[in-house]
Amino acid sequence: MNYHYDFGTLYYEKYGQGKKNIVILPGWGDIRKSWNYIINFLKDYFTVYIVDYPGFGNSNFPECDLTIYDYSDIIYHFIQDLDIKDPILIGHSFGGRIIITLTGYYHYPFHDIVLMNSAGIKPRKTLRSILKNKTYKILKKGCSLLPKKWRKKYSDKIFSWFASTDYRNLNDKMRPTFRNVIQEDLRYYLGKIKANTLLLWGNLDTSTPIGDATIMHQKIPGSELIILDKVGHFPYLERPNLVCSILYEQFKDFIS
Repeated sequence: MNYHYDFGTLYYEKYGQGKKNIVILPGWGDIRKSWNYIINFLKDYFTVYIVDYPGFGNSNFPECDLTIYDYSDIIYHFIQDLDIKDPILIGHSFGGRIIITLTGYYHYPFHDIVLMNSAGIKPRKTLRSILKNKTYKILKKGCSLLPKKWRKKYSDKIFSWFASTDYRNLNDKMRPTFRNVIQEDLRYYLGKIKANTLLLWGNLDTSTPIGDATIMHQKIPGSELIILDKVGHFPYLERPNLVCSILYEQFKDFIS
């Protein structure tokens, strides 16, 4: 199914007929299919919605750059226009960024949220990261000194050494949006979140490390933190049965 917003179309799917609604917001580059196991469990108890973000899956990328505030605005109007009443929001990684922005920046009154290995804490600059950035700039500048026939090959090689996997996998059209998203530090909005918040985190995560979970837990009033042992960045793929059990226990009071 398609939802049309101001400058594009968002593809989404709907499952189940439960009285309580759940909206799943996947991670960056992720699509609805990777959540099939979780959806197949939840749909017996809830009505579940899941989206493909602009540029991924069946959703086209618009003719403009986006920010985290644009993504959040799209999701908010998606929920409002489809009349999805009082949904539980479950966000993994980038999806967590959207939820933090919706609840901490815009103060939209969602009552129950799950932040699963959520992004949003901008890493502090280290000596290593500073040196890496300077080295990249020096090497990139050196391309201009090479013969023209070698410049592109050399430039592409440098790019493959220094760019993150997520960034390399994007087309040129989406890279400015990715940069817009990751340079926003959302920690300043955490203390303003009033929703009932469950933080669900794999302790082996290197993308959004466990230290980020600790910061969020400390800053989000009344939040609950559940740490999953020997689990990395994708708990819903690595331990789907456990994730389903936790979500069921957390929200079983909504099941009639």
